[in-house]
Amino acid sequence: MKQTIFSNWNFLRAMRLLIGLGILAQAVVAKDWLFGLAGIFFTAMPLLNVGCCGVNGCATPVNKKTNNKEISYEEVV
Repeated sequence: MKQTIFSNWNFLRAMRLLIGLGILAQAVVAKDWLFGLAGIFFTAMPLLNVGCCGVNGCATPVNKKTNNKEISYEEVV
């Protein structure tokens, strides 16, 4: 768990953390519980280095099937 939190930081991950903390701070100022839950969610995502799709959930599968048929063309005049 410590390794996940303290390693592999980049600019976008830090920016997501700052946005989550901003949402959380705004929720405290506005005294809004629902907004606070969203702030906790958006703060936990960069801390735990997870996204909405999970592990490779948004990746498209690689097509392993190859089509090696020769195509013939006719000239139209």
